[in-house]
Amino acid sequence: MTAPLHDTSAETPAPVSVADVPAKAIEGRSPGRIAWMRLKRDKVALTGGMVVILLILVAVFAPQIVSVLGHPPNEFHEDLIDPDLGTPIGSFGGISSEHLLGVEPTNGRDVFSRIVYGARISLVVAFLAAFVSVAIGSFLGALAGFLGGWVDGLISRTMDLLLAFPQLLFTIALVSVVPNSLWGFEGSGVRMGVLIVVIGFFGWPYIGRIVRGQTISLREREYVEAARSLGAGRGYILVKELLPNLVAPILVYATLIIPTNILTEAALSFLGAGVKPPTASWGKMLSDAVPIYQDDPMYMVVPGMTIFITVLAFNLFGDGLRDALDPKGS
Repeated sequence: MTAPLHDTSAETPAPVSVADVPAKAIEGRSPGRIAWMRLKRDKVALTGGMVVILLILVAVFAPQIVSVLGHPPNEFHEDLIDPDLGTPIGSFGGISSEHLLGVEPTNGRDVFSRIVYGARISLVVAFLAAFVSVAIGSFLGALAGFLGGWVDGLISRTMDLLLAFPQLLFTIALVSVVPNSLWGFEGSGVRMGVLIVVIGFFGWPYIGRIVRGQTISLREREYVEAARSLGAGRGYILVKELLPNLVAPILVYATLIIPTNILTEAALSFLGAGVKPPTASWGKMLSDAVPIYQDDPMYMVVPGMTIFITVLAFNLFGDGLRDALDPKGS
């Protein structure tokens, strides 16, 4: 009997257990992780995000920052003002080691401190108004897209009506008749509350249209039909099946509406419909700088550039987040 020329048993691969495979080789990637990997590759969006985080930290820790680097925002330094011209003594608006961004004309208040405290007003109004818009728009938009029929028609016509409404004029008129004290709030607190409610209320139709369109495209998907066939009610399908799939467009819209709200608040403050003096506001600082911009241009440049950088940072981050959450993105 002839022996085999070679050992065939050596060529038979040993069975591999799933437990022997490294975890990284079989680890899946969730949609959130894929979006984060895309966002990390977008350096422009990350830069915008870091600026946004910095602005939020400045707003939160404004008292501590001012106590170290500035002066109280409503403290007058009239000795730093030229009595004849009413402009800051020195170059570039009175910039010095004591006043990093100079002082205000006519009264000498520290510009740096007022910029820092103004960030609080702008960001609080922008974020809370965005929350109001997203909450109302997401619910009504999903309701219109899911139910259809007369409900869709009623909500859609309401959105058209609000989009055609003169928001700016209405806000100016409303603020002018709001009392100084309301429900325990006084002064600037009342004005801020009015701005948040009005800006948020007039902003919900934009997100409402987006959510409505997304809901219409999702309501005929297989998993929705499967939920219906299992006897799930409308409320369950809307909350458990549809809303989780609407998080991405809602989140993107929220990041993009915040800079719009910042500009709206600044415009209203510029027109005198914002927070009341002496509360610091970027828009009010721009308004005060208009009559004297030729004598003290720095007083207009500083709040103007602050608004520009803030809005640009939010827009860059929002665009990057939109690209990261887009399932068709590369």
